[in-house]
Amino acid sequence: MLEWLDSSISLNSLIWLYLAAFMLHDFEEIIRIEPWFRKNVDVVYGKVPAAFRPTVQTFSQVTTSQFAIAVCLEFIIFLPVTFMAAERHSYLLFLGFNAVMLLHVFMHLGQAWIVNKLVPGVITAVAITLPYSLYLFSRLLREGIIDWHDIWISLPYGFLLLPIVWLGHLLGEKLMPRPAKK
Repeated sequence: MLEWLDSSISLNSLIWLYLAAFMLHDFEEIIRIEPWFRKNVDVVYGKVPAAFRPTVQTFSQVTTSQFAIAVCLEFIIFLPVTFMAAERHSYLLFLGFNAVMLLHVFMHLGQAWIVNKLVPGVITAVAITLPYSLYLFSRLLREGIIDWHDIWISLPYGFLLLPIVWLGHLLGEKLMPRPAKK
């Protein structure tokens, strides 16, 4: 199977497919987050540890438009990072962002396990993000493009996503404020 994939997908194409994997995953989250929280906020609030309840409360108020703005900002950041990996063979940020995306899969699985429900993003995390990430890292390692040291040193750069995501959500709130309750 790996031989067939390797011969069918160029490394350059595989790197550019990061953007498609990211967007397919985030489309699921964009589409499902607002109606899902509307229906499940009480269940989630009751099942998460007290320390996470403020975060749940905040996310339960996020609108589809606000979430889409945050995703858009991430995508804008991912474009030059992906370009640098695919076209200039500069992998540090790309590896870091992909490592965080792989870890993100387990966040979705943990959320689903805690609330005992399908959460927004878990389906595409398992069906798209997980296989893409595992194949990407496997291929880069097998072809000698990177080694494990490269992955480990890229992780801190991947966590640069956290302030980007936070800024995206802040921007979403500013540009698309929630409608006033009647």
